[in-house]
Amino acid sequence: MNVLIIGSGGREHALAWKIAQSPLAEKVYCVPGNPGIQRLKKGQCAGLNIKDFAAVSRFISENGVGLTVVGPEDPLAAGITDTLRKEGHAVFGPVAAAAQLESSKAFAKAFMKRQGIPTAAYEEFNDPDAAIAYVKAHGAPIVIKADGLAAGKGVTVAQDVDTAVRAIQEAMVERIFGDAGSHVVIEECLVGEEASILAFCDGTTVVPMVSSQDHKAVYDGDQGPNTGGMGAYSPAPVVTPEMQTRIEREILQPVISGMAEAGSPYQGILYAGLMITSDGPKVIEFNVRFGDPETQVVLPRMKTDIVPVFLACCEGSLHTLTIEYDEAPCVTVVMTSGGYPKEYKKGMVITGIEEAESDPDIIVFHAGTKERDGALITNGGRVLNVTARGATLRETIDRAYNAVRKIHFEDVHFRNDIGHRALARG
Repeated sequence: MNVLIIGSGGREHALAWKIAQSPLAEKVYCVPGNPGIQRLKKGQCAGLNIKDFAAVSRFISENGVGLTVVGPEDPLAAGITDTLRKEGHAVFGPVAAAAQLESSKAFAKAFMKRQGIPTAAYEEFNDPDAAIAYVKAHGAPIVIKADGLAAGKGVTVAQDVDTAVRAIQEAMVERIFGDAGSHVVIEECLVGEEASILAFCDGTTVVPMVSSQDHKAVYDGDQGPNTGGMGAYSPAPVVTPEMQTRIEREILQPVISGMAEAGSPYQGILYAGLMITSDGPKVIEFNVRFGDPETQVVLPRMKTDIVPVFLACCEGSLHTLTIEYDEAPCVTVVMTSGGYPKEYKKGMVITGIEEAESDPDIIVFHAGTKERDGALITNGGRVLNVTARGATLRETIDRAYNAVRKIHFEDVHFRNDIGHRALARG
């Protein structure tokens, strides 16, 4: 069959790379895609507007697409799965009602409260003055979250009251996130170590993937503003086998059960962003799609053909499959444009990828690139995901950074400490 991927970033390149390895996939289309996907042997990009669901449906019908995999959250929240399924297409990704777990922080918190899922205490606000008064009364550290979708940048972990007040003003008064920030959720600041768990879901069954850990802050030492992700590694040692069992029992299965009871069976990937506290796992946030850049370290470890897994999630037969992973670790370092996550320039020429990929254990996933006059140039904040595999975590990190140093573009920025928490554990 032919497979269609919706999206254009590093996550979508990783998905295309993995899907292209399946003997079931003849062509791997991606809309709008990126040059890295286009360069895959089975890859082919098309310049469709992914907001035009009718055009996407026609493309599926005209190109013999048997499976569509939705990468980003925006089209899921807008109902692309609902629309395409009504047209008879097989789609991997939750319906809009279930996608509210990511598109509305307030919805997710209320859902977790009903289901008894462990998470931080919180309050919601529509009025900035009331929100500021609450922060001043409760003090810091405290977490400010824009309710709606903000491309991974709508969360501020404020260590002091002034920072929290500024975050409220930016979201609710200055509207730097648009309508997504008109309503905010203010949470207690959880203490512990973060981890990410992605899980395949078919509406009834949930099957967790191997653990990973993202690095959100833009600078070394977890300093500076949050980004969409500056790097990741898998596995995350903080998620022990016992902790993985608790996560499945206390968090993942209650989500699937609760969504089914609400009449919106959850089919697709459920991403649980967690804080592993002294009391156990607690949910920081849910995403309703593959994490980015966690996908870039989890999929290279997956030994099983992913296409039958996608189809099983669509058909409700996930319980019949066994999914296997390589024990060896994986690390990805995100190379960004200088200034990201704030203002940055585009159009810088990128060199050195072929040299970096001369190491067979290096994969460079394109996140924000395009071609101009035969040259590869930067076209986004997060530009490349340099991904390495190795025998040990230390070896894998060294291999990733050795590859990073071979790649160049003007004003490049990357963190130098991806994986530092795991290394500190010894």
